[in-house]
Amino acid sequence: MSFTQTAPARSGALASPGLWLAFVILVGLNLRPFLTSSGTLARQVAEGLDMPLSSLAWLTLLPLMVMGLGAFCMPSLRRVLALRHVLMTSLLLLCLGCVLRWFVPNGASLIATALICGFGVSLLQAGMPGLIKEQFPHHIAQVTGIYSATLMGGGALGAQITPLLSTLTDSWRIALAFWALPISVALWIAWKVVPRQEPGANLSPPSLSLLARPRTWTLMVCFGLINGGYASLVTWLATFYQDRGWSAQASGSLVAVLSVAQAIAAFGLPTLAAKNKDRRLWVWLALACQCVGFLAFAFVPDMAPYLWAIIIGIGLGGCFSLLLLVALDHFPDAARAGTLSALMQGGGFPIAALFPMISVQLREMSNGFQAGWMLHAAMAVLVAIMAWSFQPAQYAKKMNRDDSL
Repeated sequence: MSFTQTAPARSGALASPGLWLAFVILVGLNLRPFLTSSGTLARQVAEGLDMPLSSLAWLTLLPLMVMGLGAFCMPSLRRVLALRHVLMTSLLLLCLGCVLRWFVPNGASLIATALICGFGVSLLQAGMPGLIKEQFPHHIAQVTGIYSATLMGGGALGAQITPLLSTLTDSWRIALAFWALPISVALWIAWKVVPRQEPGANLSPPSLSLLARPRTWTLMVCFGLINGGYASLVTWLATFYQDRGWSAQASGSLVAVLSVAQAIAAFGLPTLAAKNKDRRLWVWLALACQCVGFLAFAFVPDMAPYLWAIIIGIGLGGCFSLLLLVALDHFPDAARAGTLSALMQGGGFPIAALFPMISVQLREMSNGFQAGWMLHAAMAVLVAIMAWSFQPAQYAKKMNRDDSL
């Protein structure tokens, strides 16, 4: 796959396709470590800050809620702020949130850092799909796959490296704050790549018109339910296996294996699906993997935990990137497609945010995570049913689209 400069981007960007791709990769790598890093050190953090273990669900719930809010705000922000300002500010917020983790004195302050990181991530990931469609109009599926893969790969790095750093430095605070360093590199690339332009360039259409269409809400619900599984796993999978006698490093390695499988599927499935606008077969395959993986965690967790992590990682990573692609498929132009993608994330992430709390409440009621894993398997089946309506021939009708606009 080669990326050639076909025509100047409408934004007036002068950066080469290679630099834009480097920017996409670096942003993707930095969007998940702040979530997966705290999950692998859940017990150490809870003991260090004298927090109930269940309170750590807020470290996932609140950032995901904020991600939804930011995604809703992104189309409107782009009408009053230049893209460069939005992206740079978002990266600075993410970097600041990680740095502050070095100094947190209590649970409330740690949760506050998660909120800061969440707001930074919300604007970045809401803007990236539309930016990809604009900068890589002939390689949308492939670059969406690369972006999703690096996003999941960053989660793997957070899960694998953070426990090691905690052991090496004898400080979970330093281990969590470490992730400000790669964000600084992304900031430098953003400074080089993202063009200076006037606010309102390439205006996105008003969000309210899209919110009036049922298809937008269908996409929100599907995106929220499949990301709910990811949210529960990055929050509780390590704890689930630590309850079964695993060490923090071993359970962190399991989360890393899951994230690597996500990364491979996030790139591989959209690439395989690129030749056919009907993505449903691949979506159903990914959902089947989710269902199998969650049921395996529920009923035979010790039989082959790494295999289960790989299977469920394929399901989660593939579904995430395929749904981004499905949203972009609904419109031919980057502005409207990007707005729909942002709205899908805006409504989906708050739904996903609820599941770590639901899972831990089910754990306390049933003395285990089995009920939570079964719930996520059922949600995969529900999304599979809803995905039947994702027929490309119906996209224009479903969005009441007028391509002359």
